[in-house]
Amino acid sequence: MKTLKIVLIVLAVAVAGVLALAATKPDTFRVQRTASIKAPPEKIAGVLSDFHGWGAWSPWEKLDPDMKRTYSGAPSGKGAAYAWQGNGKVGQGRMEITEAASARVALNLDFVKPFEAHNKVEFNLAPKGDATEVTWPMVGPQFESGLANLKAITER
Repeated sequence: MKTLKIVLIVLAVAVAGVLALAATKPDTFRVQRTASIKAPPEKIAGVLSDFHGWGAWSPWEKLDPDMKRTYSGAPSGKGAAYAWQGNGKVGQGRMEITEAASARVALNLDFVKPFEAHNKVEFNLAPKGDATEVTWPMVGPQFESGLANLKAITER
């Protein structure tokens, strides 16, 4: 019985220690993917700033061929908006471009289904010799696929 109490106390102290350590960490995270694309930043920014062309490179566009899409706001660039409603793989949401320049394209990404979430997305474009380094800060292997698709269409 005494050994059990000691084990429980040690376990409680360990759990408290882990929780205390977790409390000191930031509640946000940032993961990014980068690709070198042999195209000028202006060309890449033009593709990123026009939601009408995202079907050619975005990996999520291919997950639901019957997805309903609506465009509003500006035709492209700052103020352009895109909403979608699809199957369980793509859900429902809306994006709006908040900044469109040759060095950076930023947007608000709001999910409605299958969960509610509000995210800031950015693409940073930096010239590197005859190429542009494109950094997409987000999470997941789909982003690597998206960068590869973006590379293919902008290097043409």
